Formats: sequence, structure tokens, C-alpha cells
Amino acid sequence: MKKFCCVVLAMLPLSAFAYSIDVDKTLDGVQIDYTSHDTTYDIGNITLNNYGAVPAKCSVVLRNGPEAPRTRKVQVAAKSSVDVTAKFNREIIKLYITLKCEPQ
Repeated sequence: MKKFCCVVLAMLPLSAFAYSIDVDKTLDGVQIDYTSHDTTYDIGNITLNNYGAVPAKCSVVLRNGPEAPRTRKVQVAAKSSVDVTAKFNREIIKLYITLKCEPQ
């Protein structure tokens, strides 16, 4: 029983960082795919992958409730990927991401 309790207590911090992520995307003629991550309790992260032959110009807005939204503008070259992160002042409960991409 003691081993079971130690295993459960050891896994507790790993599950505490999980928060839900809602992504709203608008892709105008580009082949962009994304993967969102819950890195830590106050950092939002999204990875943009460009599978097309045309470079893309993207705007990413990350929102965490009442805090001011963080806007990141990135250029994703053809056949490459880019990580976009934002640090917030408060713990993230639900992260809202708005992704808009267009050909460059």
C-alpha cells in the first residue's frame, strides 16, 4: 500500500499542468497544421507546420481569460515548422488560440 501511495503522489505534479486548449483557425490557401501543447501552468505553446510549397505569414493570438491577449506574428517557410509561445501572469485554466494564416 505504501508503494502505491508513493507512486500516486509522485505522478500528481505531472497531471497538475493539464489545461484545455481551444484553437480557432483561418487558413487562406496555405497548408498549415498545428499542434498545441500545455507546457507549464502559465505558458501557452503551439507548433505550426507548413506542408505546402508556399511560405506563410501567420498571426497567433493567445488568450487566457481576463488577461490581455498575447499576439505573435510569425513567418513559416515552406516545408518547415515554427514554435510560438506566450507567458501569462496567472495560471492557465483554459487557453484560447486564434490562428490566421495567409500565403506570403
